[in-house]
Amino acid sequence: MSSPDRPKFYPKTTQPYPFSNMSERSNLRTGSGRVWHVNKFQDGVRQDGGYGRTSYTKCWCRKCEGSNSPSNVWWEFNVLTATHVVFDAIEANHTTLRLFYDREDSPVFSVDKVSVRCVNIEYDWCRLKCVTCDTTLGNKLMGMFKHFENVWEKVYKKYKASRSKHKLTFIVSHPHGCSKQVSVGQWKDKLEVDGRSKFTYTTCTCPGSSGAHVHCVGYSDWTSADLVHSGSLKSGLNYSGVGRAW
Repeated sequence: MSSPDRPKFYPKTTQPYPFSNMSERSNLRTGSGRVWHVNKFQDGVRQDGGYGRTSYTKCWCRKCEGSNSPSNVWWEFNVLTATHVVFDAIEANHTTLRLFYDREDSPVFSVDKVSVRCVNIEYDWCRLKCVTCDTTLGNKLMGMFKHFENVWEKVYKKYKASRSKHKLTFIVSHPHGCSKQVSVGQWKDKLEVDGRSKFTYTTCTCPGSSGAHVHCVGYSDWTSADLVHSGSLKSGLNYSGVGRAW
């Protein structure tokens, strides 16, 4: 479903905004995204070594919302994608995420309780908040994210000094809503926008790749992870939204 609040054009341009003319129709479309920061809660208290608690003590997934005995243990995580993929709370309410879709025959793990934490139309990034009380899914997400943190730090330190020489860029996405594909290329331009960065690159994409994280090897975007694939230029280059990369 497309939100009726989608603008007709991108801000300060005459470029048509995707799906702005489809608000009265329900149509399936796909995009990509990245899981970010997985936290476990029990009775509203974080259980993963971090500090903090919630104002609620039960899981708020769709299954628990309609249950007389909602789970007191659940996992919350963010997903980073592009604003033109999920524009606002209206669209988030109709969004379903498929996780670990590595091959065509991968088991189906899905999450259908999604809310919007923040969006930026001009930068074209969106942060979603998701929840599950599925123990298998929650533990797998936590384990994979911790492994990613460890590997990412090693890669960043190894390639920081040579990042402007090799300009290696890769994107993990789901083109056309299909299973995971990894494309490798090089970034060409690093543009400064409001103290942040926007990249152009040769790394291949297709419809459905929008919202996938753009990995410019040797750059750090650890605190926000908001550098996502946004679109393509007439020149044939692809471009990211605006994010932090240093």
